[in-house]
Amino acid sequence: MKTIEDIRKIREEKRKELDLRVNTKADTREKHILICHGTGCTSSKSPKILENFRKILEEKNIENVRVIMTGCFGLCAKGPIVIIRPEDTFYSNVTPDDCEEIINTHIIEGKTVERLLCKDIDGKYVNSLDELNFYKKQKRIALKNCGVIDPEQIDEYIAFDGYKALEKVLFEMTPDDIIEELKKSGLRGRGGAGFPTGKKWEITKSYEADQKYVVCNADEGDPGAFMDRSILEGDPHSVIEAMMIAGYTIGANKGYIYVRAEYPIAVERFQKAIDQAKEYGILGKNIFGTNFDMDIEIRLGAGAFVCGEETALLESIEGKRGQPRVKPPFPAESGLWGKPTLINNVETYANITRIILNGADWYSSIGTETSKGTKVFALGGNVNNIGLVEVPMGTTLREIVFDIGGGIPNGREFKAAQTGGPSGGCIPKEHLDTPIDYESLKTIGSMMGSGGLIVMDDTKCMVSLARFYLEFTVSESCGKCTPCRIGTKRMHEILTKLCEGQGTEYDLYRLEKLASNIQKASICGLGQSAPNPVVSTMKYFRDEFMEHAVDKKCRTNECKKLAKIEIDEEKCKGCGLCQRSCPVSAIEGEAREKRVINQEKCIKCGTCIQSCPFHAII
Repeated sequence: MKTIEDIRKIREEKRKELDLRVNTKADTREKHILICHGTGCTSSKSPKILENFRKILEEKNIENVRVIMTGCFGLCAKGPIVIIRPEDTFYSNVTPDDCEEIINTHIIEGKTVERLLCKDIDGKYVNSLDELNFYKKQKRIALKNCGVIDPEQIDEYIAFDGYKALEKVLFEMTPDDIIEELKKSGLRGRGGAGFPTGKKWEITKSYEADQKYVVCNADEGDPGAFMDRSILEGDPHSVIEAMMIAGYTIGANKGYIYVRAEYPIAVERFQKAIDQAKEYGILGKNIFGTNFDMDIEIRLGAGAFVCGEETALLESIEGKRGQPRVKPPFPAESGLWGKPTLINNVETYANITRIILNGADWYSSIGTETSKGTKVFALGGNVNNIGLVEVPMGTTLREIVFDIGGGIPNGREFKAAQTGGPSGGCIPKEHLDTPIDYESLKTIGSMMGSGGLIVMDDTKCMVSLARFYLEFTVSESCGKCTPCRIGTKRMHEILTKLCEGQGTEYDLYRLEKLASNIQKASICGLGQSAPNPVVSTMKYFRDEFMEHAVDKKCRTNECKKLAKIEIDEEKCKGCGLCQRSCPVSAIEGEAREKRVINQEKCIKCGTCIQSCPFHAII
């Protein structure tokens, strides 16, 4: 059990000890080897890298070098990542076999291992994190501690101002002061809807009840999204501290975090953080000697996408089937077990302590007039620098894709970007200079969503993409309301017809009519937004839909039943390799004759293309 004086002492002493983590001019003989232990790098043997470093250092009897596991550095495409501080040397794609060379060359001889230095998109090797284009336009607020501290050591969190915001609100601020600070900051919910955070806290506080609850939504079900997971893996205490501040503000003493069970590392680290906070007396009764009590528990989700909707999430926490409730009443009035409940997602909470410590004016100076602060995106798809990025609101899509993301691989052209996952929309290349904020995205038919950003090149079929998202929505619909349960299935059937060459122009009208009805009549946000990927792709890529419906053609050949594989007679040498490799005997012709493909038999498997040494099959 630690007193407030103990926490302050840890903060002061530990910060001096860890100054080299953020200060390249730190006056120290010590070196820290930081190794990413996010999910991506962990799957690429970063635990073995950490083990090897410690083993080699021990065998060589090298002192003043610490090996530290951290959360995600962000540049997942270059993982596993190793950073050596205070010199800030950035090594990428490190393997367990590289550890000895790094120790011998870098630690003992004082030279960099040039072959392991991170290569930027221009082909140049860079020595430090700050020199990489990937980081130059980013501003880390929610991700401030990720890649800096060991997420399983509470003292390291405390060293970087951890639980200082909680101390401030308990001793210097009233609940109304906190609400006013959040309202002044302009922070909006990062879960997708963008509702003003301060206003939500104020509404929840206004309801009188013998019990209130604070809930963190960490369900994060969008395909390709991993923002919340990375924060929980890299900085779990920031979420605990923010939930405690929320509890103090609205008058709650119980919190729940709802995490998808597919995030085992995040769950394990968050539970360790809870246990450590309880051991220190930060969670529990009479926190810091005040009359404020708070406890937090983890609840695991079973992977249902609909449980990302706040009322379905509450049903799941209560042990019921995850289905949305009819609103009103909203959770602020009647949430968990009918009591007033505050719900925010992980990224929203990750901003709270920064605002309390640095002030609303500081936070509101970042971003745009109506969208303040930063936004974290999981950048994926056809982009060179796949990873986690945090940029000021108002940063353009072009800057994210080309300056931070490093552009499109293999010299392909940018075609579109999908924001907001299954609930979002496509942004075509004519809107590349659109600022990424709530209002701008809404204007062009997309949405912020939780932060998934999937980039697509010119090999992607937009009709097939729309079908993919509808297939996901159909499988994840809870089935409670008819528009979502039946309507999305009908839309998926029409899109399948189009992809298989059986659709008509009238089917495009049916898609638009169904989309409109589903948006108006569904109970929850999942159903209301389910048609968005279809609506936006039809708006910007209608010519592709017309080609599928009228010409029975897919310009990218991604829809196999519309693709046509042919043999170029001028290039064909009559060798017969394609004929022998065809699994369905669709290639006809005699020995030493030019071959022909029987289109009725061809299953478009592409085996013949791979077997032809003369590139005669297209």
